[in-house]
Amino acid sequence: MRVERSSAHTSSSSSSCFSRFWSSALRSKPISPVSETSVRTNSGEGLVRRLSLFDLLLLGIGASIGAGIFVVTGTVAKDAGPGVTISFIIAGACCVLNALCYAELASRFPAVVGGAYLYTYSAFNELTAFLVFAQLMVDYHIGAASIARSLASYVVSLLELIPVFKDNIPNWFGHGHEVLGALSINILAPILLVLLTIVLCRGVGESSILNSFMTITKVVIVLFVIIVGAFKVDVSNWTPFAPNGAKAILTGATVVFFAYVGFDAVANSAEESKRPQRDLPVGIIGSLLICIVLYIGVCLVITGMVPYQFLGEDAPLAEAFTSKGLKYVSVLISVAAVAGLTTTLLVGLYVQSRLYLGLGRDGLLPAIFSKVHPRRHTPVHSQVWVGTVAIILAGLLNVRVLSHILSVGSLTGYSVVSACVVTLRWTDKPASQVSTRRISQRAEGIVCLLTIACCGFAAGVFYRFGASFVFMILATVIAICCVAALYLRQVYADPPGFSCPGVPILPAISIFLNIFLFAQLHYEAWVRFIVLSIITIGIYAFYGQYNADPDSANEEFIGYGRPS
Repeated sequence: MRVERSSAHTSSSSSSCFSRFWSSALRSKPISPVSETSVRTNSGEGLVRRLSLFDLLLLGIGASIGAGIFVVTGTVAKDAGPGVTISFIIAGACCVLNALCYAELASRFPAVVGGAYLYTYSAFNELTAFLVFAQLMVDYHIGAASIARSLASYVVSLLELIPVFKDNIPNWFGHGHEVLGALSINILAPILLVLLTIVLCRGVGESSILNSFMTITKVVIVLFVIIVGAFKVDVSNWTPFAPNGAKAILTGATVVFFAYVGFDAVANSAEESKRPQRDLPVGIIGSLLICIVLYIGVCLVITGMVPYQFLGEDAPLAEAFTSKGLKYVSVLISVAAVAGLTTTLLVGLYVQSRLYLGLGRDGLLPAIFSKVHPRRHTPVHSQVWVGTVAIILAGLLNVRVLSHILSVGSLTGYSVVSACVVTLRWTDKPASQVSTRRISQRAEGIVCLLTIACCGFAAGVFYRFGASFVFMILATVIAICCVAALYLRQVYADPPGFSCPGVPILPAISIFLNIFLFAQLHYEAWVRFIVLSIITIGIYAFYGQYNADPDSANEEFIGYGRPS
């Protein structure tokens, strides 16, 4: 009898735990859109609205354009030829779809930090939001360490232009000294991270000034490079335009897509923007369009100056100018690379701290992450934590080994944000249009969105492994049917503020393309996605579900207003 009671008690306890887990995991964050006249009640202890539209534009540009503009363009051109320009246009068009979705949600929820995490929490549920956060954080942490190492290497290269330093700087100082393969000692990268972390802790004003100066410097140099290079272009080098066919151009688009990643940083500055509902959409889309123009200009110049088959691997743009007798431009390119990497690293660290701040407020992470310095108005504890993680990774690990698992978080986040636009627009049908359904209207819509994502992954896998185009067409047709179902069987309300056009069609295309690119990643990235998801669910089960409070952060806000 005791055994039976014990067994029944255990079964009941397990059922209760499972029920509690799902009730917590499926709850959402009730954030209401706010008006221009509402104000923040505890502005003395929180973040301060200091960022203008110009600051936001520079923030987005600074996050996107790094040294890659001088490297990725030439690397892809080796295969795509002058058609690399089309690769950047295709990738830019895909990113514009993502940017339109981000712009709508940034305008709709401008009062608090969180970005993709916040949007997912509001549109879907707590567990999905926590999963999105975890995937993004791994990208940001590894990316910050990798960028810090590259920045240290470029700084050393500039120092070696001075005769006294040439060949006298040891590898362990800036370039990295490998030990046992996975370990690689680097001293300068952690020093640079400490300096940037101090700047970010001092205040958003100081970090914005540094970002503005560095971003303007690199944009001016890039424009100078384009203008000077235009006079050295030989149009005969653009023929043949696509030497390896359309497939090489499309493959190039999947590679250069990640050169645009960073515009979403603007959305994470929502709580520090002076006029978020107006400026955030313009900052997101405007910074992306500027980056597209700059990338296209560089592509045309580099492929016009030197035949694509003779482009270098490590520094193609610098080598192209050196071959034309313009070595001084190569030095400017190195300076622009330092400025570009500095701003990319600065903005990356900034975004990470704001995401940790959002989760600390919601209880999914310890409360220490939610603290804001009363005088500096910065999340000092979150910023120091972010800097510490980057310092350890950059100082001790060979981050190139981890490069294959990058970009999963960005593509996942972009896809979920696109889905959030669709789900947050859903509204009930008029009584005369209600039909008998086996599943709810919301569930049917989510099934369609998941099917579109699966079709995008299937099409990407078929393309990657050279399967018959029939399979790709089949996957695309199924996705189109799901888009048609979303369009015909759902009703969509008009949101306040900026509105993404073509809902649900444009967000659905965005999801399909993002997951298509996801399928092009190294298989290790797929393993990372699965393993990290399992670990994240475990952390949520043992900590998050017991401490999260979706309503806690909202009690601090009744909206936003203009800074005094």
